[in-house]
Amino acid sequence: MEPQVLNRVCYGTSTPTPFQKGLLSFRPALLHQHRRHRVLHHDYPAVISQQSSSVRGTYVRGLTDGDIYRLDIFEGNEYERRRVKIKILDVEGNEAGEGNVEGEELEVETYIWVAGEEKLEDGEWDFAEFRREKMHNWITSSDEYDEVDEAVRTHSNDPTGGRGFKGSITDKLESTKEQEVLKSAV
Repeated sequence: MEPQVLNRVCYGTSTPTPFQKGLLSFRPALLHQHRRHRVLHHDYPAVISQQSSSVRGTYVRGLTDGDIYRLDIFEGNEYERRRVKIKILDVEGNEAGEGNVEGEELEVETYIWVAGEEKLEDGEWDFAEFRREKMHNWITSSDEYDEVDEAVRTHSNDPTGGRGFKGSITDKLESTKEQEVLKSAV
């Protein structure tokens, strides 16, 4: 997932604070024996198992249970979070993968498409095209995130215990901070 989209899902903004930026680390990686297709009539991709193919993506470290909760909601029931093995890229080559130097193998979780291959286009999803032509729709205010934001605000099973970006504790902290600023201005 593009880091700006991930930040929007996890933190409610595509431009997180320096503190939030420091919580996550990103490294390029390859998922072998899988391919990324475009979902019919949509901007987003689907990763499916496919021999002799690889998906270049991003290994993200530092995700919390609350982040995973938000990602599960965002991905919905078209995807299933599964354990896979990836190879970290020590050197990232070009878009065709020429020049990639693979390093450490890790077992991680990723979202695999389970809604049926008939809902996918034949060709591979083009990440560069997405970044160039579609990403702005995903990192600004959008209805796409309403379900995630609402779940964090209202679900009693919020695994962040209200500490998430839009959680009740965070809201109280922000309110208290505003009151302190106003008092100090007087």
